[in-house]
Amino acid sequence: MAATTRADVSNFEIVSHYFDVAAERLGMRDDVADVLRSSYREVQVQVAITQGDGRIHTYRGYRVQHNGARGPYKGGVRFHPEVDLEEVRALAQLMTWKTAVVGIPFGGAKGGVNCDVNELESDEVQKIARSFMDKIEKVLGPTRDIPAPDVGTNAQTMAWLMDEYGKLHGHTPAVVTGKPIELEGSYGREAATGRGLIYMLREAGPHIGLSAAETRIVIQGFGNVGSWAARISHQLGCPIVGISNVDGAIRNDEGIDVDRLMSFLHDEGGKLTDFKDADAIEPDALLAIPCDVFIPAALGGMIHKDNAHLLDCKMIIEGANSPTTPAADEILTEAGVYIVPDVMANAGGVVASYFEWVQNLQHFRWDEREVNDKLGNVLRRSFRDVAERANRDKTSLRMASYELGIERVLQAAKTRGYIGG
Repeated sequence: MAATTRADVSNFEIVSHYFDVAAERLGMRDDVADVLRSSYREVQVQVAITQGDGRIHTYRGYRVQHNGARGPYKGGVRFHPEVDLEEVRALAQLMTWKTAVVGIPFGGAKGGVNCDVNELESDEVQKIARSFMDKIEKVLGPTRDIPAPDVGTNAQTMAWLMDEYGKLHGHTPAVVTGKPIELEGSYGREAATGRGLIYMLREAGPHIGLSAAETRIVIQGFGNVGSWAARISHQLGCPIVGISNVDGAIRNDEGIDVDRLMSFLHDEGGKLTDFKDADAIEPDALLAIPCDVFIPAALGGMIHKDNAHLLDCKMIIEGANSPTTPAADEILTEAGVYIVPDVMANAGGVVASYFEWVQNLQHFRWDEREVNDKLGNVLRRSFRDVAERANRDKTSLRMASYELGIERVLQAAKTRGYIGG
């Protein structure tokens, strides 16, 4: 079964476009825009490990620190073969605006290694993680730069990174977030990004007359973010009528039993398209399933000018980073689709990471209910701030998010004295 087509527009081009439009709308001087657009520090390292075949394999690792005016740099580390410096730059910049939009005291960063974890043994992934940390540890720290999980990494990866950092600096749990519970991770962190999407659904739904309990949902991408969004929305009574992952896509207009699907995939080792309680379909056909909400939770550029017209939904809540190209965004907006943008929608993960960091610094743990309640409070406030601005300026949620985030970073930079004026 063919994979869903991606745009030939890079994440960097997508983020840069939205920044440039927002900067122009804000009347920002070109020299100031150049400071905010460019990265403070970019590190590129060699990650060479001996793999099971006895040969040395060399990967490239990156850590980009975009802007730290509002606090320590914060952003995930992804292990994916398509990782390169341009992509990491884009994602680091997006993290700067994201942390500002939700009002947590972090700047923006991102990192990654261009390896394919699906083709590696666990001990090989561990070697890559430890080697990567060994090469970049000098620019990291609890008050400097705090990595987290992203595509291709998880709590176990964070445990390896923390342990490697600890060999040089002593036990320092606050140096990474998204850790296992056994190593001072936070309750609720694993589900936070997916849960945040559903908080956004509950806030945004009434704006277009949707009730969360009756909302028909299609989810593109069934990794950590997509699967948690599916589980939580399923608990609310939302019919999940379409799901896709790297293996293909399935459809059931009566609603997919998400709990049964999770058991089939993870406990039984099944393949998505072999799930008997739904029909296997072509991945691109997923976009055309009639639904209320479409959640892109895969990679960037999955919704573009060549397939945006296929979507048959009232709302898009962006679980992935940069899933919608500017051309597709324009097509969908003109069609009346209400888009809750990535820069706000998928911020649940970094908000919960902030909570984990705070708990680590205090060596004190909150229970899961407290974490989820605090997460909901932050995201609800963020949505209302952005929606109020969008309504005031008669603009989209995306543009309102970018403008609000950029203004907050600019104000912090001016207050620190980084930028005059």
